[in-house]
Amino acid sequence: MHPRLAAMVSLGVLGAIDTYITATIFPVPVWVTFIAWASFYACGGGQEGLVKSVARNWTGIIIASITLLIIQFGPTHPLFAAILVGLGTSAMVLAAGIKLLDFPPAIVFGFASLVGTTAATDTTVVTPGINHPTLVAMAAMLLGGIFGLLSEIGTSLLTAKKLAAA
Repeated sequence: MHPRLAAMVSLGVLGAIDTYITATIFPVPVWVTFIAWASFYACGGGQEGLVKSVARNWTGIIIASITLLIIQFGPTHPLFAAILVGLGTSAMVLAAGIKLLDFPPAIVFGFASLVGTTAATDTTVVTPGINHPTLVAMAAMLLGGIFGLLSEIGTSLLTAKKLAAA
């Protein structure tokens, strides 16, 4: 099968499965799984790309969680929030100095996904339990990365040449 057609089939089928799973069995924001899926490919794909993508996404989520936690208990002024987001952005750039985390966009994907998850789920970083947005965003990013790997494998299988009969 032509590689583009194979990718279309693999990603299309798995995109539908991802959407169904996040709407029923594993209720995390589907758009976060798709961001993580794209991050998987941006980080090079394969098992190494999965590890790098998840590590980078989760780093962004942790930095965002700390940033939002400080904002939560600080002065309720837009300037304070702006300064904290600026510091969080600086922390993301600093973290990218570590070899495993050396692709800042994937860190930003995690940061933005956590912030969006708090808004989409109407929770804060002090929400207790399994619905804590940090846990939700981390789970969604991991799921999206796994779907990325599965789509890469599916595409590869669909493009593989059939072995000639011996």
